[in-house]
Amino acid sequence: MNKLPFVDAHVHLWDLDHLRYPWLTPPFDDDGPNGSVESIAKTYRLADYRADAGDWDVRGIVHVDAGATPDAALDETRWLQAMADREGLPNAIVAFADLYDPDVDTLLAAHAAHRNVRGIRHIVNWHADPRRTYTPRDVTRDGAWSRGYARLAAQGLSFDLQAYPGQFAGLAELIERHPETPVMVNHMGMCVPGEEAEWRDGLTALARLPHVAIKLSGVGFTHRRWTLEQARGLVLTAIDRFGTDRAMVASDFPTDKLFGSFAATLGAYAAITADFTDAERRALFAGNANRLYRMGLKL
Repeated sequence: MNKLPFVDAHVHLWDLDHLRYPWLTPPFDDDGPNGSVESIAKTYRLADYRADAGDWDVRGIVHVDAGATPDAALDETRWLQAMADREGLPNAIVAFADLYDPDVDTLLAAHAAHRNVRGIRHIVNWHADPRRTYTPRDVTRDGAWSRGYARLAAQGLSFDLQAYPGQFAGLAELIERHPETPVMVNHMGMCVPGEEAEWRDGLTALARLPHVAIKLSGVGFTHRRWTLEQARGLVLTAIDRFGTDRAMVASDFPTDKLFGSFAATLGAYAAITADFTDAERRALFAGNANRLYRMGLKL
């Protein structure tokens, strides 16, 4: 039995009969950034998550937008808030909004009206390699996107940043101009093989900003056949840059299920941090997510 309390900083739930998720819809192929997602393209509810989590002592979860069609963003938030009201989870919701939309204020306000909404994610991964890029161009370089980002603070919303390291230098300048908007870097900054130096430099630029934190998750996105030793280098570098008070362990389930079991994934993070103090581990596995996402849990 794992003794560490766990507040999972990054979880996805979906009901394929309720909302449409283009990335979970056939045909599937292995050429995209995540490879084929066919094995997880089925409804995934709280009961499924609990079954995967096994004997981990899950005290709370942060639900992060799961890639439903953009016009269903508010429907996803309503569905999740109703679930939280009924079952107590998720404790925090990170909703979707297209920050490039000139009318983004309307959606941000509608999301923020829900009790458990804490932040917004708009995936902006751009890479010159067409097999890795999520978007046809780097929208973070556009003034319209920057203006949308600037509107988050008015609703008291944080931002979950999923981008590639090549974008971090420019993003750091924007993020620095808005210290009132907390930022959570997704999936350890998504280090692309062969671009480790750029990744380290990018993390350093973001970590200089005290309102930026990082999630220890998603190692399989850029290293599908990851190993413990490879994960160790990524995790320890991320913690070295951000410190044990601005890093948080997350399962990224069921997406990370593409690359390994819950036990193997969380077990790797536990093994890598085994020499940390008890207080540091409790912060990494529960306390930081609880604080940064303003969940108010008694751990």
